[in-house]
Amino acid sequence: MFYPLQFPVIRRLTTLLCCFSFVFFGQPPRAQDSPAKKETAPSAAPADKSELATRDTPAEFKVRVNLVQVRVVVRDARGSIIDNLRREDFQLFDGRKLQVISTFAAETPASRRLKVTPAPPNTGPSAPDAGTMGAATVALPERFVALVFDDGHMAMQDTLPVRVAAKHFLEALSATDRIGIYTTSGQLTQEFTSDRELLNNSLLGLAPRPIAGTLGSDCPDVSYYQADLIENRRDDQAFAVAVEDAIQCGFNGDHRKADQAQSLVRSASRRALAVGDAQGEYTYRHLEDVLRRLSAMPGERVMVLVSPGFLMSTLELDSSEIIDRANRSNIVINTLDARGLYTADLMGDIASPPRSSFNTAGFKSSYRISAQSAQAEVLAEFAAGTGGTFFHNSNDLDEGLRQAGIAPPSSYLLGFSPQNLKLDGSYHTLRVALANKQKYSIQARHGYYAPRNLPDPKEAAKQEIQEAVFSQEEIHDIPLELQTQFFKKDELAARLSVLTRLDLKGLRFRKAEGRNFDNLTVATAIFDENGNYVTGGEKIVEMRLLEATYQRLSRSGLSLKSSFAVQPGKYLVRLVIRDAEGSQMAARNAAVVIPY
Repeated sequence: MFYPLQFPVIRRLTTLLCCFSFVFFGQPPRAQDSPAKKETAPSAAPADKSELATRDTPAEFKVRVNLVQVRVVVRDARGSIIDNLRREDFQLFDGRKLQVISTFAAETPASRRLKVTPAPPNTGPSAPDAGTMGAATVALPERFVALVFDDGHMAMQDTLPVRVAAKHFLEALSATDRIGIYTTSGQLTQEFTSDRELLNNSLLGLAPRPIAGTLGSDCPDVSYYQADLIENRRDDQAFAVAVEDAIQCGFNGDHRKADQAQSLVRSASRRALAVGDAQGEYTYRHLEDVLRRLSAMPGERVMVLVSPGFLMSTLELDSSEIIDRANRSNIVINTLDARGLYTADLMGDIASPPRSSFNTAGFKSSYRISAQSAQAEVLAEFAAGTGGTFFHNSNDLDEGLRQAGIAPPSSYLLGFSPQNLKLDGSYHTLRVALANKQKYSIQARHGYYAPRNLPDPKEAAKQEIQEAVFSQEEIHDIPLELQTQFFKKDELAARLSVLTRLDLKGLRFRKAEGRNFDNLTVATAIFDENGNYVTGGEKIVEMRLLEATYQRLSRSGLSLKSSFAVQPGKYLVRLVIRDAEGSQMAARNAAVVIPY
């Protein structure tokens, strides 16, 4: 399911003076700031308006094949990244079945960096307060790093070293870096900025914030790990250990009370499991929120998760969905174990020491060791599944954050479409190998979960457009030209126009009844210099072109114009076009400076 980004609900507005409909992101404009007329250029206007029309309902899109994406990092024996591999060098297995790699991309920091198409010079009528400016005059951010602190699981003794290391990390920022600070509790948020003072002030608010305190189950004392063994994995030994604890602490060692002790264990283990699962769910939901925010940033995207780790229990599907969402949005997740170099804490928190009888102390200690080791598995999985790094077993948190703040120098994104996939939610193991058997180490995700139902075609198409709008990649399925122009009203107000000329020869029209049918969605988004969404719109164009009109527009192209009310400043313009019949897309970036 697609979750909308954090800006107001999309509203639709029909313009009567032209044959397009718009969807505006954000608050509807005030009357005095109403959008300028949206129109086609004279050369693009068919003589018969029935050939180019507007409708209020979304176009019927054909859904592109849903891909399972696997990010791969390859290293040689010395740990150096291998960056010269091709599609045919890889083999991808779903279970034991070799899959056809249908999409392949080699990614480097240069390829992930913001691509901006310089706007061509203005060829339209001039005006005293009009102008166009290309990308050469704009220094927009290139790298967005979301620092995510898992304050729901962090202990107080971990907080200070992490805060100091984060402060040192911020001191090394470059002019094109933007940093956002978030926590899994949702109680500390600093949106992306280059203002170090704001960022440092936000770090001062970092503290442990679990959604629940100590479980308060004095008798018996059942941890989340032991509760998972009892309730989910039906571990008889874990249950027997808890029952013995209950007999000792609740009934003075009277084993005749075993039945009552079992009831106490069931109650305590279910409560411990509920609290632990709730904390895990809370963490995952906030990680998803940060991923959605980060995916809207137009540049290289890195999430740095600083956490002591946590147990997944039955939440493996949530972990897989986090990896899927990150890969779809070209986000690398680097993880850092906030515990540094640690040994198993057998005595527990001083505020909540373990309560065990003589007969169960050894078992309880083994559970604590296993739990603290298992906590790191989710951090390793996030990093492996997205091509990131997992920094652990070291107290040099400064170096850890320095490494985690960057994406890998080179990685590969493989995609395949599972054949005859059963919609049963089952887990599928993945394995990536090299065809020529080189002795390289391969870092890749370990598996994925099959969906339980097919996505709705309309919603899937909307999601595809939305994800493309809030991406930095240029797509060239459809040839088009992009030009920007601004008109200043006064010192505080301006109108930014986005002009597009589309080559219809690149579209796959459906011919029927002497006409050429296709529907276009033309989405525009405007971002400020910190990568924040400002405004945007969406044209829904329905074409039913007679052959003569089609031939004329094939020569001249279809020209579209959209205008938006903005303030003076630096902006990135993102344009995405998708057609219905061919399921093709085009995406372009342009930058503009509107002087004060």
